[in-house]
Amino acid sequence: MLRIEMLNVYYGESHILRDVNLHIPTGQVVCLMGRNGVGKTTLLKSIAGLLRPKRGKIHFAEENITRRPPSQRAARGMGYVPQGREIFPNLTVQENLQLGLEALRGKGHTVPQDVFELFPALQSMLSRQGGNLSGGEQQQLAIARALVARPKLLLLDEPTEGIQPSIILQIENAIRSLKEQRTVSILLVEQYLAFAWRLADSYYVMERGSIVSEGSTEKIDEEIVKKHLTV
Repeated sequence: MLRIEMLNVYYGESHILRDVNLHIPTGQVVCLMGRNGVGKTTLLKSIAGLLRPKRGKIHFAEENITRRPPSQRAARGMGYVPQGREIFPNLTVQENLQLGLEALRGKGHTVPQDVFELFPALQSMLSRQGGNLSGGEQQQLAIARALVARPKLLLLDEPTEGIQPSIILQIENAIRSLKEQRTVSILLVEQYLAFAWRLADSYYVMERGSIVSEGSTEKIDEEIVKKHLTV
């Protein structure tokens, strides 16, 4: 579903991503880990089209999208849930979800019912403003907003950050349900190791903008991973 080859991204003169290679098989969950500031969010923004790489290629569903704008990536089936959620606080839950349908470019006008099956609490909050929701409820809304467009690939940046344990469990169950359906591939940036191990098929670890470890979570060397996560 996603193949990244020798990706190099800069902020001004600062070289942030260095020869990054990453592969996400169709229908699988891949976890990307690393300390704060190593380039994880930069990689997700590059995949989503918010940052343009200086070198390298991004292939999505066998198409080279390296130079395509974010709107075209969304229309082709890419969903992005940024760190910090970034919902629209002055819009209602319903309006936030309707905005997610814009990625379909007029091909969808109704929020799919299965989104509410994943996050049932949202259905009773449709008329509430997004800014009045708790952090955990906003995170559910942000993920639901990305899912209404039926993405083939979902990019999740720290979905458990600052979230209460009960909501983390609901988010975990939603991701597991998507994984079981095998209709959505997921790239998950996550620091909560137990959460990542329970969900991911494979993992990558970043250090200073490069991939330093990768493999199947079934054969993971926890000591190597923790070495790159410990401050």
